Amino acid sequence: MSKSLSDDSDKLLALQGLSWFTRKAIGLATVVLTIKEYKDESGTYHIDVTSVASGLSSTQEDRTLDWQNRDHQDRIFGRCLGRSRVVTGISNFEPAESYTPSDLDFLKGGHLKDGKSVSKFLDEESVQSYVKNQDSGHGWTAEQVWNFEEINGKRYYTRRIVVKNGKGDKSEKVRLVYDYQGPVPEAKADDDGLAYGDDE
Repeated sequence: MSKSLSDDSDKLLALQGLSWFTRKAIGLATVVLTIKEYKDESGTYHIDVTSVASGLSSTQEDRTLDWQNRDHQDRIFGRCLGRSRVVTGISNFEPAESYTPSDLDFLKGGHLKDGKSVSKFLDEESVQSYVKNQDSGHGWTAEQVWNFEEINGKRYYTRRIVVKNGKGDKSEKVRLVYDYQGPVPEAKADDDGLAYGDDE
């Protein structure tokens, strides 16, 4: 994750109930994603993401792109219920939550967080991911749109995220930007037990 190009996520993480210590640890960590994309026997697409943050334990985000709810227990974000799908044409994006016009415009790639700087997605297809926290006393929701954007003349993988608190009366948004580091090395014969992702 490019810290210089990504928005500050501290307020968003606070809205999700993360402690000051955890937020600061995340802010200082170097975050690296390994992405594996594949299609199963039924023809359903999957995106498995291993997220490694220096100094913190790794987390696993496995997305099945069929818009069916699935439970997930996360070390940092708790017990969640989420679903994901591919959206072809951002004009066809249908949010799982109701949002302010500025939050919706941000999710659809229309403007940056400041609401003034015009932006747009480069690819016709986006991944939409929606998660609702199931822990007592929290209940926040997070909706994401994954795509690619041009920043300073270069193509980047981005995630636009809007989080709403359990009451639905507060929201925070961030754009996370990722540098491409290249394909994961091929597994060798003596690497039994190691998991490798496919480059996408």
